[in-house]
This record gives sequence, C-alpha cells and structure tokens, in this order.
Amino acid sequence: MSEPIFDLTYIWAAIIAFGVIMYVLMDGFDLGQGILFMFAPSDHDRDIMMNSIAPVWDGNETWLVLGGAGLLAAFPLVYSIFLPALYIGVFLLLAGLIFRGVAFEFRFKAHSSRYLWNWSFAIGSTVAAFAQGAVVGAYIQGFETENMRYVGGALDWLTPFTVLTGIGLVAGYALLGATWLIMKSEGSTQQWAYKLVKPLLAVVLLIFVVISIWTPFVDEFVANRWFDGVSPIWLLPILGLASAFWIYRSVSQRREGTPFVATMALFVFTYLGLLASKWPYVVPPSYTLADAASAHESQLFLLIGLLFVIPIVLVYTAWTYWVFRGKVKADQGYH
Repeated sequence: MSEPIFDLTYIWAAIIAFGVIMYVLMDGFDLGQGILFMFAPSDHDRDIMMNSIAPVWDGNETWLVLGGAGLLAAFPLVYSIFLPALYIGVFLLLAGLIFRGVAFEFRFKAHSSRYLWNWSFAIGSTVAAFAQGAVVGAYIQGFETENMRYVGGALDWLTPFTVLTGIGLVAGYALLGATWLIMKSEGSTQQWAYKLVKPLLAVVLLIFVVISIWTPFVDEFVANRWFDGVSPIWLLPILGLASAFWIYRSVSQRREGTPFVATMALFVFTYLGLLASKWPYVVPPSYTLADAASAHESQLFLLIGLLFVIPIVLVYTAWTYWVFRGKVKADQGYH
C-alpha cells in the first residue's frame, strides 16, 4: 500500500486542540458562575448570574463532545490509556456537569427547595472545574504505561500537584466568570463582580507561578524544553503576564467587555504554553501523536464529516451569542 500524500495526524491534533480550548473558554465562564454562585450577595444577583448563561450553557458543552469524540476517532490509544488512568477524575467531572445541568432546570421551578438547587449548581460547577484541573495536572505528570496499556493505580492521578492544578483551574474559571458577569450585568451585581476580579487574578497568578516552578521537577522533559537554551516559547508566559496586566488595568478603568477578552487571552497563552511543553507527546512520557494515531483511512473518513460539522457549530454558536447579546436582568430569562 502506498504512503498517504497528507499526514492527517497533525490536522486532527489541531482540531482537537481547538475544540478543547473552545470548551475551556466557553464552558469556563459558565462554571465560573457556579463557583461564585453561593458568594453572591442575594438571590437577585444569583438570578442575574444564571440568566446570563441560561441561553448558552448547554450549547457550550458541544465543544466537549466534539473534542472527546475526535480524540476517540483520531487517537484511540489516548482513550485506552486515559480512561483507566482517570476513571475517578472523569466520573467526578461528568457528575459535576450533571448536577450543574439538573440544577439549572429545577432551580427556576423550585420555591421552598430552591436553596438545594443553588447548592447543587455551585457544588456541581466547582467539582467539575476541579476535576478538569486535576486531569490536566495528571497529564503533565504523565502516565505509567507498558506495552501501550496503563499499568498504574486508580488514584495515581490524585497527587499534591494535581490538587494544586485543580484549585488553579477553579480560580481561573471563577475569574473568567467574574469578568463575564461584568460584561453581562449592571448596577450592584456588576459592582460586586468588579470587586472580585483583582483578588481572583492575584490567586490565579500565584498558583500559576507555583505550578510553573513545580512542573520542571515533575517532568524532566518539560525542564529541558523550557531551559535548554533560548526558545521562542518564552514569549508565551510573557504574553500571559501582559494579559494579566490588561485585566488589572481594564478593571481599574471600569471597562465592561475588555476584562473578559483579556481573561480569555490569559487562558489561551497558558494553554499554548502547556501544549508547547508537551509537544509532541499525547500520552506522556511515552507516546507521541504518531504513536497514538488511528489508521489514515479512518482519519480521512471522519475528517470529511467533521468539515461539515465544525462550520455549523461555529455558525449557530455565533448566532446564539448575537441573539442574546447585551445586559441581562433578574426577571428576564428564557425560562
């Protein structure tokens, strides 16, 4: 059989990487509302928080499905190793998302039991965010494998390092949620959100610094990638810090949309730094993208279908945000 003209492995890697960051950005501010939910001054503020994401939260999860399905199709080895290694973490992630979703629907109908759904929304969002961060930490640590199989324990993913990455992502999503709320609310709710941003930004930056110092000790490959001579990837943390300053300045100037855009930029540069640290390993420290890839014919068949799906998802996502643009009020929700 002749060699394929185009290697689709890296095209699929780019598609999945795009799906992951789209999920992080778009469901991140949803989860951020939940993380901050029980800290809101009143039920009036909580109504505004929920109404700000009510039209878009379930559509935002499309990107999680896209990334997960693409990963299974294009890199089945990743699934066969990640799932046994991360069963409990993935279960916590999905359970949190389920609790968050159920609370969304029931809270609007409940009266005497509304406080239970408030807590369900808050706890589900926080658990889902923490589990995502812990999974990222486990990816940085790497997986114990042998003959393309996971041979580690069920709780190997849970270490002090992954706990810190989990807390870091909770703080990051809370920051994203606060800046989203600034953009979507007004009055006392908006002023409360403004007050949250600078403390949350300080926590995020502190955890970012600790993880950055800790990571080279966790993975020697990362240490070599970053410190073996001058590298263009050094620009990524610089751009990340510039984004953090942009957040601080825009909040000080009481801008409304800019803090959210700047926070998304902070997430993007951090994400690119993670990818640059691990490239080309998709199951660190043993297997690269080429090792984990499915057959070229499978990748091509699924890619043709995906070329139709992604534009549709992008169009209806953009249309949804356009239709529901502007400020929200407590008594103006789609329920």
